[in-house]
Amino acid sequence: MPTVTTTYLEILSPVPIRPKHCDDARFSIHECTVKQWQFNRFLYFAVGESWTWNDKRGWSAEQWRAYAESDTLRTFAAYYDGSPAGYFELHEDDVGEIEIAYLGLLPAFYGRGFGGALLTRALEEAWKSQPRRVWVHTCTDDHSAALPNYLARGMTIYKTETLETPSPANDVIRNP
Repeated sequence: MPTVTTTYLEILSPVPIRPKHCDDARFSIHECTVKQWQFNRFLYFAVGESWTWNDKRGWSAEQWRAYAESDTLRTFAAYYDGSPAGYFELHEDDVGEIEIAYLGLLPAFYGRGFGGALLTRALEEAWKSQPRRVWVHTCTDDHSAALPNYLARGMTIYKTETLETPSPANDVIRNP
């Protein structure tokens, strides 16, 4: 059986952040202040189709609406020359922690150095709320640059787990 290793990372203050910024003026990141579940769904499918993001594939419109329009979720979209390039979602829980729930780029933007800038912005935005911690998880089904990017920005590993998966088509649990 194939296995998937999930790595959980955290950062406990903004001090250890090692930022990476993008000097290309055509790349920008904006908060989606008008919540539109259809946009979150589009970004989830467009970014996640390469990485076995299956946990929300079968969701109904009502489930997407409840998730994406929640007061505890903030969505930020990255653009390059006006085209969607990627996104991240910040989910604040009821104990003062913020999860970077999703973060990624669309395939046309791999390898351009935008991932570091996207993660830097996610960390900076998360710390504006002064949480107890910011955390994220990634797995071996994600892009090979994901874990090195998290570590390069100053996050530290606090847990790993390896699970057998019956087949690549099965859902992968995305939250601890």
